Amino acid sequence: MAGQCIAVVSGKGGTGKTSFTAGVGAALAQAGRRVLCVDCDIALRNLDLALGLTDRAIMDFTDVAQERCTLDTAAVEHPDLPRLFLLTAPARSRGRPVTDEQMAALLEEARERFDYCFLDAPAGLDSGFQLATCAADRAVVVATADASSLRDAQHTVMELHRFPTGKLHLVVNRVRKKMLRSMHATIDDAIDRAGLPLIGVIPEDDSLPLSLNKGVPLLLSSSQGAAAAYRNIAQRLEGERVPLLRIR
Repeated sequence: MAGQCIAVVSGKGGTGKTSFTAGVGAALAQAGRRVLCVDCDIALRNLDLALGLTDRAIMDFTDVAQERCTLDTAAVEHPDLPRLFLLTAPARSRGRPVTDEQMAALLEEARERFDYCFLDAPAGLDSGFQLATCAADRAVVVATADASSLRDAQHTVMELHRFPTGKLHLVVNRVRKKMLRSMHATIDDAIDRAGLPLIGVIPEDDSLPLSLNKGVPLLLSSSQGAAAAYRNIAQRLEGERVPLLRIR
């Protein structure tokens, strides 16, 4: 059975898209799945930091897409999380940009070798967003509960009209229950405003930046808060009928 490629997108920066990619990817790897995380954010790449794989990758996704090396050569396996791999982005643009056709060929190979391939798109709706979504099987829009983020999520959804019903989902990230009360907002409001089915809710978690600074994936140091939410979302992506994580 072929794997699936999931684009992780947001209309604005700071929503926690990269942390989501690393966290859910790690959760699926812990559950026994082979997972490839692709950083599509040229120049601003941060996925290696979130995965605790800083400076381990030599070749990047453009090298694979433009056939300068193989996927096996470029994908770096995590030393402490077997079955979790990183395909990084280049540190700067060079040469001709990767075409949609080249990205589609890369993802076709990824489907053969991995159960899941997560594409961490750059924030915004420019060429990097288009490249990350052009050949993906489904997309996850990551937003926070504030009004500006949800408006950006709506705009993002309009650019994802090619994805059929059931292949496009919303994640509300960095949620604080007290904040929701003070804003008179609810998760239902977030769903209605974005116009997407909700696949997960992730609480604000102070242990996340600490694990980032230590270079250790959150799921190796925590089972509560955001780590529990990532596992919850991983189960839902696997098709399990589990309730959304409650924000306490």
